[in-house]
Amino acid sequence: MPLFRRISKCGFKNRNRIIWTTVNVEDLNAFEANTVITPQLLIECGMVKKFNDGIKVLGDGELKVGLTVKANKFTQSAIEKIEAAGGKAEVI
Repeated sequence: MPLFRRISKCGFKNRNRIIWTTVNVEDLNAFEANTVITPQLLIECGMVKKFNDGIKVLGDGELKVGLTVKANKFTQSAIEKIEAAGGKAEVI
């Protein structure tokens, strides 16, 4: 039997793929000023349903309160918006 018929025809599955749970900056307006936001707090309040490989904060929307946000990854625009509102972005 030829080799091309013996090889499986299933697609490639990357086993090392990282799946980020994303949170927009605009969603963080629900918290009070000077709150320290951690992944555990996001899970407790129901903003994040499933904690995959980590939390990534995206820069979609505007932030109106100063917060300290601790997450695994940030986009550059998210860092700028958090610091412009008077907060800090900390990588865990």
